[in-house]
Formats: sequence, C-alpha cells, structure tokens
Amino acid sequence: MVDELWQAGEIPLHDGLYRPDDTGLDLHVDGPGAFHPDAGLPIPFRIGEPFDVARAVEEHGIDEVDTCFESPLPDGSGWMSGGGGGMGNIGYLARLDADRSLQWVAVMFHSNPFVRVRYEGMSAVLTNDWGNRLTLDLLSPLLG
Repeated sequence: MVDELWQAGEIPLHDGLYRPDDTGLDLHVDGPGAFHPDAGLPIPFRIGEPFDVARAVEEHGIDEVDTCFESPLPDGSGWMSGGGGGMGNIGYLARLDADRSLQWVAVMFHSNPFVRVRYEGMSAVLTNDWGNRLTLDLLSPLLG
C-alpha cells in the first residue's frame, strides 16, 4: 500500500515513518509556525512505536504530495526528497534508493513543507518554508 501510494504521488495523512513493506512508526514532530517565538529553530523529531498503516490510511485518508526538492545523497547511495501537501501544514521527507525506489517516507502534519536540504557528511539538514531546521542522521538504524 505505501509503495503504491508513493508511486501515485500520494502519502498517508497521519504522522508516521512509512516503509514500502507497509510498516509504520509513529512520529512526534512539533512544528512551530512562522509567527511562533521558535520560528527558525530546530524541529523536534522523535520516532515512536509501530502502528497499523492500513488502519491509519482508513481513518485519516491520503493526500497528494507536492515535491519541492530531490537531491542526491553525498555517498551516491540514493536520494532525499522533500516537500509538502494538504493545506500547507503538512511536510514530507523521503529517502530513495539509487533507482529512486522508496526506502521510507516521513509524513509530518504540523511541520510545513520542506523546501531544501544540505548535507553534513551523511546527516541531512532539512529546512521547511518557515526556516525551521530538521537534522536527520541518515546512518541511524531507524532511517537506514
């Protein structure tokens, strides 16, 4: 289901880290808004417990993605993709293999769209349209 949604340009509308084998982990992401005192600061990002992906899709639905960037990883092993969806509040990040097949997609309901990435080694420093930053260690076992 997750891979089919991704290939159709869609994502589930529930905070989560989704894999093409239809497994998911809860994501806890607080995304301060542009007028919030924390605008421009790092975005908290915590990976939680597994959840039922099919049930999440059934209960929360799906949405089309609007891709803002697709960038090759520094080691040549794949790509990072990012953007948003919904009414402007949803952000997504995806790690793709070298052939652009999906490794995972992270959907964040309150992060706003991600518009750019830069790399520090194998850490991706991602920026949303409010200027908030999210740093992900792409070698982390949960994100590998």
